[in-house]
Amino acid sequence: MLEPIQHFYQKEGFQIDNIKNITIGQKYVAVEIMNGNIGVCATLNHSVKTDFTNLDLTNNSYRIVLNAYYNALLNYNNNYEDSFDIFDKIDFHQAGNVVMVGYFKSLVQKFEEENISLSIFDLYDESDKIVAIEKQQEYIAKSDTLILSSTSIFNQTFFDLVNSTPPNCHVYLLGPSSLLHSDMFHYKNISVLFGSIFQNNKDKLIDIIKQGEGTPSFSKYMQKVYLKN
Repeated sequence: MLEPIQHFYQKEGFQIDNIKNITIGQKYVAVEIMNGNIGVCATLNHSVKTDFTNLDLTNNSYRIVLNAYYNALLNYNNNYEDSFDIFDKIDFHQAGNVVMVGYFKSLVQKFEEENISLSIFDLYDESDKIVAIEKQQEYIAKSDTLILSSTSIFNQTFFDLVNSTPPNCHVYLLGPSSLLHSDMFHYKNISVLFGSIFQNNKDKLIDIIKQGEGTPSFSKYMQKVYLKN
């Protein structure tokens, strides 16, 4: 199976005429399609290209927009239960050896409050809580649970990371950039997809992204949803 962006490009295509608006901020990109659905993708300080005459599926600058586009196209097609945070749905006390790729600060705080240990890796953060990136492969290979940032989809690390997990590891994809589609469960060990949809206050969301703000600023305007294998 192709990695996610290439897979959905092959399956769903990319219809420029279906894009109503693209909003580019410092931390996020939002794509609104013609039916009003909005998808987002973090940029992780990458540049973003909107000239699609030479679309390159291996170029992260294009992949960010494609990721947000497929969020808008796919994430609203599911029947979700009530909005939940990952910590409300998963009992991490019973999760064994937990590895987190992508530093989710508010989630880490909950782990600390419950005295649950985990190992954190992040290329873009210098917190003293983060383990040296050179040890990432070793830790993932021994993990029972992997909390994986959905930005791994656009930055082309997703495939290698999930394929490095041992048998019976539970992989939870997390973040507003998540692609919420059943095809994602064809990838190794994916158990639950935690992502977001935006049904209200879309103008406020766009303004926040334009101002260069990230998840902490627009989280109150998103609905946290999940899709289970």
